[in-house]
Amino acid sequence: MIDFNYETEFTLENEEAIGNWISNVIKSEDKKEGEINYIFCDDEYLLQINQEHLQHDYYTDIISFDYSVGNEINGDMFISVDRVKENAQDFNVSFDDELKRVIVHGVLHYCGYKDKSEADELLMRTKEDEKIAMFHVEQ
Repeated sequence: MIDFNYETEFTLENEEAIGNWISNVIKSEDKKEGEINYIFCDDEYLLQINQEHLQHDYYTDIISFDYSVGNEINGDMFISVDRVKENAQDFNVSFDDELKRVIVHGVLHYCGYKDKSEADELLMRTKEDEKIAMFHVEQ
């Protein structure tokens, strides 16, 4: 089950379509959907989580807590809407496209993809593009 929660004024306009897309991404990776929570928040909210849980003192666009067991994907993803907006401007892409990238990035981590090395980051970007294209096919 995919659930969307809001700790800021932002809300998704198309929760059902995004939820269906995420479910299809999980299936495309031969994983089983468990309980996945997306929590949309602002920079300060996510900074506090970053400081308290990861001992990092900087802004980020997403922090995910992976509770997956075996092949079943479970977790909580906190997404800073402020950071997504700024990154969209920096990368010269639409807010919606950047938001999809961040949303799917977290799911891909749960599916086992990493992004610490250059090779892993390249594979992650390729997978993000592949999964974002799946959203456009469904619409």
